[in-house]
Amino acid sequence: METKLTLNSKTVTISPNHPFVVIGERINPTRRKKLAQSLAEGDFSMVQEEARSQVEAGAQVLDVNAGVPGADEPAMLSGAVKAILEVVNVPLCFDSANPKALEAALKIYPGQALINSTTAEQHMMDIVLPLASQYGAAVIGVITDDKGVPATAEDRLRVAEKLLKRAAELGVPPEKVIIDPLALTVSADHHAGRITLDAMTLITRELGVNINLGASNVSFGLPDRKIVNVAYLALAISRGLTTAITDVTVPEIQTTLLACDLLMGRDEYSGRWIKAFRKREKAAAALAAQ
Repeated sequence: METKLTLNSKTVTISPNHPFVVIGERINPTRRKKLAQSLAEGDFSMVQEEARSQVEAGAQVLDVNAGVPGADEPAMLSGAVKAILEVVNVPLCFDSANPKALEAALKIYPGQALINSTTAEQHMMDIVLPLASQYGAAVIGVITDDKGVPATAEDRLRVAEKLLKRAAELGVPPEKVIIDPLALTVSADHHAGRITLDAMTLITRELGVNINLGASNVSFGLPDRKIVNVAYLALAISRGLTTAITDVTVPEIQTTLLACDLLMGRDEYSGRWIKAFRKREKAAAALAAQ
């Protein structure tokens, strides 16, 4: 199962047989006052800085959220997209619950984007999936429906099946649907992490689709969140996770994902691991020489 995202002639393939794909999460004004203020003022320079730094750190796709309260989100999101495309050459993921904002971004995007996201709620599927079909975009399908978040792995599989069926009816094939089985915080329910992992195993085995997580949700409210997040990413990759929306500028996340690719047989002759190691050595030597 291959999900292809494109920008002009650039293609990123999400698949169990390809290296893990990181979707950079940092272009999001939620709880980031400086970024929210710059967006509200129509200044996209900080967005461009975040785009550059994430791609430099290894992000293959960038999530773009321009939801500033009281602002014109369609204009804001399309403006952010134009600014990002001036400085980097990676596919984009449009992160909005506003269908007008999604369409504004999709209209100007020169390729096949990713939409973040739809749930399996009927009204959401009927709004988002036709947009994905019309513009040839892929979409993240979050496993929650009109009844809420399914409590068991088996119920999450059933919701995934429902979402894929409706997507197919609206012209979105399964290879363009990336299922998100929902990482919930273990500080609220100590079984939450395992249930999501079990759901990944079932969905991968029964449906064969690509899997995404917003992995940092699992550690919300805990100390030493970074350690929990990287451990969960590694466990999830072993269960079928093929992409994640995360902060690739965190060194521990970079190295963990590279190590997982190496151990899963997705790094030919260990080339990417060795190249990254040499880059880290060079950076450390330059710092020591200062």
